[in-house]
Amino acid sequence: MPRLALYALIVCVLAVAAAVVSFVQGNWLGIVWVLLAGLASNMAWYYLKRAKQAKQDGARNSVTG
Repeated sequence: MPRLALYALIVCVLAVAAAVVSFVQGNWLGIVWVLLAGLASNMAWYYLKRAKQAKQDGARNSVTG
């Protein structure tokens, strides 16, 4: 797993935990944590897909080149 994807996944998990704690305490600031979790989730997917594509392109280039 690429390092940036792992970091984004960790941020996503921590943001979800912070949102849960915030909502349990009755604080509406948890909405910001939910938005941050969504952003971090998208970043993790992006970096995973980019690494997978780069790996496939590398395999194609080594076979054809």
